[in-house]
Amino acid sequence: MTLELRKVTKRVGAETHIHETDLVLEDGSFNILLGTTLAGKTTLMQLMAGLDRPTGGEVWFRGRNVTGVAVQKRNVSVVYQQFINYPNFTVYENIASPLRVAGVAEAEIERRVRATAELLRLAPMLGRRPAELSGGQQQRTAIARALAKDSDLILLDEPLANLDYKLREELRDELPRLFARRNCIVVYATTEPAEALLFGGNTATLHQGRVTQFGPTARIYRHPSDLRSARVFSDPPINTAPAVKRGGEIALGEGIRWRAGRAAQAIADGAYTIGIRPHHIVPAADGAAPGGATVEGRVLVAELSGSESVLHFRMGGETWVSQSHGIHRFEVGSTARFSVDVDRIFYFDAAGSLVAGAA
Repeated sequence: MTLELRKVTKRVGAETHIHETDLVLEDGSFNILLGTTLAGKTTLMQLMAGLDRPTGGEVWFRGRNVTGVAVQKRNVSVVYQQFINYPNFTVYENIASPLRVAGVAEAEIERRVRATAELLRLAPMLGRRPAELSGGQQQRTAIARALAKDSDLILLDEPLANLDYKLREELRDELPRLFARRNCIVVYATTEPAEALLFGGNTATLHQGRVTQFGPTARIYRHPSDLRSARVFSDPPINTAPAVKRGGEIALGEGIRWRAGRAAQAIADGAYTIGIRPHHIVPAADGAAPGGATVEGRVLVAELSGSESVLHFRMGGETWVSQSHGIHRFEVGSTARFSVDVDRIFYFDAAGSLVAGAA
């Protein structure tokens, strides 16, 4: 039993919001739509839910063509980043509202509401109204409503984006557990690669209305099929630069050279675009780290956050980013030394397709 998009497109006037998309989501799966703002995540969710109709292609759900079937006639729940609750209803009535619309018996409503409230730690607040709740409690109420409805398809559109850090981390830990063992399909939209990695499941990377890759989250992170997917799945942004492989050596601009890493040893000599995630470039002590190459660059920006350092520096005509644990203090404008893990470099051909490399 699946949700299947078959050559689905969405155009508005002359603009294409979703390019031709084929996607299959399995029952019981947790699926992430990962992309920047305006990548097409919300539009794709609206097409899945029946809130919008595709310009072309078909949406199939559990063996039935549901293209054009209104959302009211589907067993679908949507949770947005804004806390959408009925302000004059108590928490109990907010959670119960879709069940009453569906004509569920009162005893079953009572059972589902109380069980869901216990799961989301809302039981002491069932008599309160949304204005009496914190932001996190309001979002828990919206999620509880989706769970109590026992929907076939649950769509979560950046539901944690407006919560403070502590609440966000708390709900991130809980969400996969809440949906485990339910006979439904969950789709979660986010702009944050770290969030996708935390949830696991499957990830579809989106770029300008195109699904660039879909599969198990860890596999896509480690083996992006192309440069677009690698860029979507990297925060801070992945470092890229033109490079040439000659024998056992990689040459960049301005005389920068290092040994070809494990992944590069088997590829043909020639020109490539290399990609290096920021956490594979770290401040170097004297000499290169084992398996690494030492380079120098002029520091442009130094960002110190808690126990992490993010340094932007200029090297070989390109701006690079280093991300490392610990506090590394560098003066802006100074020359700093960095160690590059050459075994963790991606190599992309002229078309942007991955040739070699694994994170």
